[in-house]
Amino acid sequence: MNRDRDVEDPDLGPERALELLGRATVGRVVYTIGALPAVLPVPFRLGPGGVLLTTPADEELARAVEGAVIAFEADEVDDTDGSGWCVTVLGHAHTLPTAGALQIRIRPELVVGRRLP
Repeated sequence: MNRDRDVEDPDLGPERALELLGRATVGRVVYTIGALPAVLPVPFRLGPGGVLLTTPADEELARAVEGAVIAFEADEVDDTDGSGWCVTVLGHAHTLPTAGALQIRIRPELVVGRRLP
């Protein structure tokens, strides 16, 4: 008997992945600076058209991501047994001016979610 078939499929569909992502409040934006990878934890929310981040208008992040394809990841992991989930969103980022800040919108072009057993 193949034990792998007895384990629940770890892959989540895009709809379920976005549903879980909506429960998180902090994630990680992954982008590049001078062809080098950068990862920054940020508060976020899901809103119309995708993942929404707010950043000061003069922050390097806003300049680095405008029009670029970037990744965003959030997860929820149980400290006791390591179970949980992880969701990654890939898409183009666009900045929108708001009062004293910039809102960064990542339009999901690919959504991948996995359960952590």
